[in-house]
Amino acid sequence: MSIEQAMTEGIVFRGASEKSQSKERVKTKAKKKAYVTGAHGSGSAKMKAEYRRRRADRHK
Repeated sequence: MSIEQAMTEGIVFRGASEKSQSKERVKTKAKKKAYVTGAHGSGSAKMKAEYRRRRADRHK
C-alpha cells in the first residue's frame, strides 16, 4: 500500500481470520499410557509414574 493511497482511502485493520481463531488441540505425550506408566523407557517418566502410583495409593 502506498502512502498516498493510505492517506486518501485510509487503512483498514481487520481481525484475525476464522481459521487462526479456532482452538486447536495441543499435541502432548503427557496423557498417553506409556508416558503415564513410565513404560517407554525414560528414567524421569518412571519416577513420575512412581510418584503418581504413590499418590493414587495414598489413604484418602
